[in-house]
Amino acid sequence: MITRMSQLFLRTLREDPADAEVPSHKLLVRAGYIRRNAPGVYSWLPLGLKVLRNVERVVREEMEGIGAQELSFPALLPREPYETTNRWTEYGPELFRLKDRKGADYLLGPTHEEMFALAVKDLFSSYKDFPTTLFQIQTKYRDEARPRAGILRGREFVMKDSYSFDMDDEGLERSYLAHRGAYQRIFDRLGLKYEICHATSGAMGGSASEEFLAVSANGEDTFVVSSDGKYAANVEAVSIPAAQKLPIEGQPAAEVRETPDCTTIAKLVEWANSETGLGREVTAADTLKCILVAVDTKKVDEEGKALPEQITAILVPGDREVDDKRLEAAFEPGEVRLLEDKDFAANPFLVKGYVGPQGLADHGVTVLADPRVVEGTSWIAGANEEGKHAVGVVVGRDFTPDGVADVAEVRDGDPAPEGHGTLSIERGIEIGHIFQLGRKYTNAFEIDILDVNGKRARPTMGSYGIGVSRLVAVLAEQQLDDSGLKWPVSVAPFKVHIAVAGKNAEAADAAEALASELDASGVEVLFDDRPKVSPGVKFKDAELLGMPFVVIFGRGYADGKVELRNRLTGETEEVAAEGIAELLRGLIAQ
Repeated sequence: MITRMSQLFLRTLREDPADAEVPSHKLLVRAGYIRRNAPGVYSWLPLGLKVLRNVERVVREEMEGIGAQELSFPALLPREPYETTNRWTEYGPELFRLKDRKGADYLLGPTHEEMFALAVKDLFSSYKDFPTTLFQIQTKYRDEARPRAGILRGREFVMKDSYSFDMDDEGLERSYLAHRGAYQRIFDRLGLKYEICHATSGAMGGSASEEFLAVSANGEDTFVVSSDGKYAANVEAVSIPAAQKLPIEGQPAAEVRETPDCTTIAKLVEWANSETGLGREVTAADTLKCILVAVDTKKVDEEGKALPEQITAILVPGDREVDDKRLEAAFEPGEVRLLEDKDFAANPFLVKGYVGPQGLADHGVTVLADPRVVEGTSWIAGANEEGKHAVGVVVGRDFTPDGVADVAEVRDGDPAPEGHGTLSIERGIEIGHIFQLGRKYTNAFEIDILDVNGKRARPTMGSYGIGVSRLVAVLAEQQLDDSGLKWPVSVAPFKVHIAVAGKNAEAADAAEALASELDASGVEVLFDDRPKVSPGVKFKDAELLGMPFVVIFGRGYADGKVELRNRLTGETEEVAAEGIAELLRGLIAQ
C-alpha cells in the first residue's frame, strides 16, 4: 500500500527544538520521527517506528543466524532475584523502584540476567540441554540523573539482550565469539563506522568484556586507538604500561622541607624551582599527588550489615588529573567519593593539602598507586605536616603501595599496552557490549546441572547487549548532511520518496503510476501528493526526511525526464522517466 504524505501522521519543523544538543536529536524531532513526552522519555511516531522496526529486523536476523532463540520477559520485575545478586543495592539510584498496592517491592528492569538465569534453572536439568542462547528485544528503564541527547541517553529505551549458557569455559568462548561475529555483521549491514574496544564489566560482573563504539564527535564515551591500529579500548579499560623499576640502594634519604602555602601542584613546583638545594629543574611530573577518597564496596558483613566506607589514598604523578570515569570503573560495583571537610576533621592525621603516602598504612588507609609510581622511583610528596613536603620519597623504601589504581587521565601520545605504539583519543557512542560473565549468576541462584558423568555442575554465562533504539540515533549522527537525514537502505522507513513539483496533470499521473509500480514490486514508497504545497517545501521535506532515493517529477517531465536524487551519495541527475522503476530497483538492490 502506498503511503501518501497527505495522509501521513507527520509534521516537520523548520527550527531546532530548544532542548536539543546534538544533530540526531535535532533532526529526529524536526523530521517528525520522535516526540518528547518527559525528560528522557520519547514517543516513536510512524516514521521513527518504521526505522526502529527495521533496525530490530537486522538485529533479529543475525541473532537467529547464530542459533539464538527469542523470548520476552516482563519489564515489571520482583525484587527478590535482584536482592539475591545484590544488584537491588548495587544499581543505586538508577534503578526504578516501586511498590504494588500490597507493599511488595518491584523494579522496572534495567537488564535481565537474573530472569534468564532463573528460566534456565526452572526448565533445564541436564548437560544435554546445553549449549543454549536466548535473547529478547525489549524496553528497559534506568533513572538517568541527566537524560540528554534525545534517544541517545534516555530513561526508557529498547535493547537487545542475549545470554549464552554453556557447560564449560571453552563453550563460553565459542558463544562469545559467535556473538562478536554477529555484532560485526549487524553493524556492517547498518553501515556504521565503529571500533571494537576493550572494556570494563562494571555492575554486570564477569571477565572478558568488549564494547562496540560508534565513532562520533558527539559521543559521551572516550576511547583510544593505538598508532598501529591493533589496539582499541574504552578509556575506562586502558591499561597504562608500568614504569621500569629502579634500584633503591644509594638513593638519598627523604628530607622534609618547609613549603608554606604550597597546597597545589603548581605552587609546589614553583617552590621547588626556587630552592637551590634541589640542584635540578622540577616539573609537575616529579611530584606525587595524593587523592583521598572514601570507597563504599557495597558489601555486607556476616550479619548482613553494610560494611563502612574505606578511606583510600590514590597516588598519581602531579602532572596528571584523575579521570572520573576511570576512577568509578576501578571500584565498580562499589561507589567512590572524594573526601570532604568533615572527613578530614574526623581524621586529623590527614593534613589537607599536605598528605603524603608515608605512614598512611599505620592509620588503616589503603594506598593504591598509578602504574608509573613503581619501586625505586623518587618523588616530592606531602609530609603529613602543615606547610611541609618531603623531597626524595622513594617507593618501596619510604612507603609500599597496597596495589595499583590505573585511574589517571589518558592523553594523546601515551604509550599503548603491549608495544602497540602510542595512543590517540577518540569520541564514540556505545552501541553494543559483550561480556563473559562466567558463573556469577548461576552460582547466585545455585543452578546445578547434571554433567556427562552424572555429577552436579554449574553452567557458565555470557551476556550480550545492543542498544536498539540508540542505534536509530547513532545512524542519524553518522548519516546526515546540512539538509537533513540520510538513511541507509537497510533501515530507511521508505526506500523511495516521490514528489510532484508543479501542476502538470500528466506528471502527477506518471508519479502515481511509478508509485504503484514500485509498490507492486515490493519497494516501499513515500508519495508526496500534498495539494497546495510549494515545490520548495516538498524538496526541503524530502531532504529532511532522508529516504535514500528521491524522484522529482518537475518541469523536465515535459521532455521525458525526471530528477533523481541519491541522498546517500549526494548526487543529483536527470534521467529518463521511462525505465525509472527498473533503475531504482537496481540501486536499492546494490
